[in-house]
Amino acid sequence: MSLEQRVREAKERLDAHVREIVRWHFSPETGTPFWLEKAKELNFDPLKDINSFDDLKKFPFFEDEWLRGGPVRRWVPKAYANRPIYVFETGGTTGIPKSRIVVDDFRIDYEQFSDTLPDKYFPKGSNWLMLGPSGPRRLRLAVEHLCQYRGGICFCIDLDPRWVVKLIKKGWMEHLRAYQDHCIDQAMTILSAGHDIKCMFTTPKLLDALCKRLESEHSSIEKAGITGIFCGGTEMTSQWIRFMIEEYLGPNVYIAPTYGNTLMGLAAAEMPTAEQNYKITYYAPEPRAVVQVVDFDDYDKVVPYGQSGRVLLTTLTKEFFVPRFAERDEGEREPPSEKYPWDGVSGVRPWRGIAAQTTVGVY
Repeated sequence: MSLEQRVREAKERLDAHVREIVRWHFSPETGTPFWLEKAKELNFDPLKDINSFDDLKKFPFFEDEWLRGGPVRRWVPKAYANRPIYVFETGGTTGIPKSRIVVDDFRIDYEQFSDTLPDKYFPKGSNWLMLGPSGPRRLRLAVEHLCQYRGGICFCIDLDPRWVVKLIKKGWMEHLRAYQDHCIDQAMTILSAGHDIKCMFTTPKLLDALCKRLESEHSSIEKAGITGIFCGGTEMTSQWIRFMIEEYLGPNVYIAPTYGNTLMGLAAAEMPTAEQNYKITYYAPEPRAVVQVVDFDDYDKVVPYGQSGRVLLTTLTKEFFVPRFAERDEGEREPPSEKYPWDGVSGVRPWRGIAAQTTVGVY
């Protein structure tokens, strides 16, 4: 099948998925209280007038403030009223943390992501190190589930990214370095305890710090037994990933860059290569989430391939419907690939409109 045919089929699947999800969230029997109430303000009928992804333009842009404050149960679909509910919170990078309810989405998202990981470097049955945020963050449970789904045991550390943000805002850089050292100390204790850990999740800054610590002790990621690294949480540049691969990881360690957050799920990327000049192109997990790169001045307009724009996210699951949310990021629009027959995004970085006010620390 040609790529053109696969792109067309993917679009048809997305349109069908949109119809299913919108009807679910706006039907009186299964719907979400927030959306059933919001429907009264709309100048169209979601149950009749939304038949494709493009029809979602009828909705207003999703607002951050809707996810700040409670009651959080207004986001629980009626069909899930009696299910155990998780609440995940964002790290508070752009202000008061946003809250998202979850039943199974984090499990589904990370099981799908598991299929993108090469077993050679992420062997089934291997134990993992979770060197990332703890507390009410989605990543905490999601990485542990990913490890368990692949047959391993997950070892976690304590990390509060909100404290890190406060340290940076106060200019307490000595405290910031001490807290980062505290996190790396925990990781080193786990890695040196004989738990046979082969895989890990971490953020770019913590991976850099861990590699430096291992080097200072005449070791390396490879010598520590790690063969596969799932990395995400903050932006990664091509220059950084090239440096990590060439200077710290070597040819026998695989790094899987990801772009994601509490609202989206996880956009995957192939391991960057020298042939591609280490460019990182992320592809959202369609049809459960869609990422578009839109014009900085007109969010209804998708930019041409290769052009820069703001990232516009739409989340489409039975637990969570978020149409047209303007992310805190920008990047370049990339064409579909054989593996992912829909648009991707590269060069992800803080959106220029808030970059100066965005505080990204150890996390």
